[in-house]
Amino acid sequence: MRRLGKVLHLSKSGNLILRLEETQVPPIGSPVCDYKLRQVGVINNILGPVKSPYVSVKPAASLDGSLTGRVLYLVEKD
Repeated sequence: MRRLGKVLHLSKSGNLILRLEETQVPPIGSPVCDYKLRQVGVINNILGPVKSPYVSVKPAASLDGSLTGRVLYLVEKD
């Protein structure tokens, strides 16, 4: 598990937008969880400039923006 980034906002299409904390871009389709290891969703898209990319996460359930400001984590497969 590695720290992915902080949730900036919920997009109009219902996806969570995060700014990556590392320049290493995770693969699309990777599972994303919160600090309690509950799956929040999967990586849907990579956006923005190469030096400071953003990630779009498709949530597993409908969200109301309650995750805004929280840190999400990437679940890495062995």
